Amino acid sequence: MMQKIQKFGGAMYTPAILFAFSGIVVGLGTLFTTEAIFGAMATAGNPWYDCWNVLLQGGWTLFNQMPLLFCVSLPIALATHQQARACMEALAAYLTFNYFVNTILSQWGGVFGVDFSVEAASGTGLATIASIKTLDMGMMGALIISGISVMLHNKFFDTELPDWLGVFGGSVFVYAVSFFVMLPCAIIACAVWPPIQHGIQLFQGFILSTGAAGVWVFAFLERILIPTGLHHFIYSPFYYADAAVSGGIYPQWATILPTLAASGEPLAEVAPWAAYTCPGWTKVFGSLGVCIAFYLTAKPERRKETKTLLIPVGLTAMLCGITEPLDFTFLFIAPQLFVVHSILGATLCMVQNLVGTVGIFDGGLISMASWDFLPLGTVYAGQYLLSIGIGLVFSAIWVVVFRFLILKFDFKTPGREDDDVEVSLKSKADYKAAQGGAAASKEVAGSKAEERAIFAQNILDLLGGTENVVDVTNCATRLRVNVKDETLVADDANFRAIGAHGIAKNGKNMQVIVGLSVPKVRDAFEQLLK
Repeated sequence: MMQKIQKFGGAMYTPAILFAFSGIVVGLGTLFTTEAIFGAMATAGNPWYDCWNVLLQGGWTLFNQMPLLFCVSLPIALATHQQARACMEALAAYLTFNYFVNTILSQWGGVFGVDFSVEAASGTGLATIASIKTLDMGMMGALIISGISVMLHNKFFDTELPDWLGVFGGSVFVYAVSFFVMLPCAIIACAVWPPIQHGIQLFQGFILSTGAAGVWVFAFLERILIPTGLHHFIYSPFYYADAAVSGGIYPQWATILPTLAASGEPLAEVAPWAAYTCPGWTKVFGSLGVCIAFYLTAKPERRKETKTLLIPVGLTAMLCGITEPLDFTFLFIAPQLFVVHSILGATLCMVQNLVGTVGIFDGGLISMASWDFLPLGTVYAGQYLLSIGIGLVFSAIWVVVFRFLILKFDFKTPGREDDDVEVSLKSKADYKAAQGGAAASKEVAGSKAEERAIFAQNILDLLGGTENVVDVTNCATRLRVNVKDETLVADDANFRAIGAHGIAKNGKNMQVIVGLSVPKVRDAFEQLLK
């Protein structure tokens, strides 16, 4: 069950990665169409405004169609085969579900305590999805229906039908089953979701009333659950659903950006709910402190090698907000440090909240610049400089605390390992020979692709070979593999020796930490399995 939950949690990241670019477009579009900054140029009818407004409205695409995006993206990670067809089936099932809900509430809305005559808008409990007026279930509704569709796909796609019914096989059969499954799902949703919405509203009031303490708990859980892969379930309802504010923090923040840029009102007063997109402070300033501490505590003869390792993973964390490559350099070597890391990060987030800095601070510096610093920097420059100063002070605290603990307990962090691990690695010649010689190697386009193929082969060998692999998926930085026999999987040090950032083991579920290139490594890995 835990493996399935982890797999589902990782799948939710698939569509979320697109928000980084969309956030940049929305941030820049808001900046250049703000009259308080650009004056008359930023008024409707001016060519400057009109051109930037086109880009801004395009940037809103993903946020305006978020449920559809999550619905169609989930099967990419969860479907065991024919993922493209699974995406189509999920979209068809989700639209059917919403049409069922629309018709049920149009006819019997009073029975379910829903006034379906009101205009669909934020706060009404109703929404318009693909021009269908329906219940406002946000991302969660899309995930539930898409998840059901994927299960039906995995179970029924390969069903053998009689020859005379052959035209109804594959995706047609899956959708036919989904069609009849969606009807009871729609009835259940009409009966159950309105009370859940009320509960969400109560929960929203509770977390807002806890103030800075609630921010600390949120930030701590988001960080400490990273090894389990369950951290997605902490932040997703806040960022993309209604846990903190109707519609999710990301869309709501984008909505009020022009107002903030024009008014300059205190951030924490206008958007107290935005306090929960705070883990980026840890990703930027915590990562900086960790990297410096690791470099200072590395053995002198290994500092150059350690710096070579830390610079790319540190920049990835600080600029892009992807911390897994750095986290996994010490998570399983010294889990005590990761607990301290989580505590310091939560404390930094709480302090930022106490000084009134809220906004989209979930990602790295690129995300912060697009969502906060660029569109709002002119008005809130003092506020942001204060927060950056606080972050640098905490970076120094990270260095001092980590350095003390590493030296005190002799943790084998990067650069402090006792012995080099020797592991049999596949070379380019080995790879070509295994593929049938130089002629076969031409199928691999370019040296980068060839290097990834060799890397994937080494990973496969350390996982126990093709026969030991059950299935494979990936999240942002990890290759997630279920194996038949976990005793055949090599140790963490062996995976580091081939260029990975380590491996997290949970029973038969293996998570090889690859980095941002994991989608391409997965492709090479799957080719080897075939």
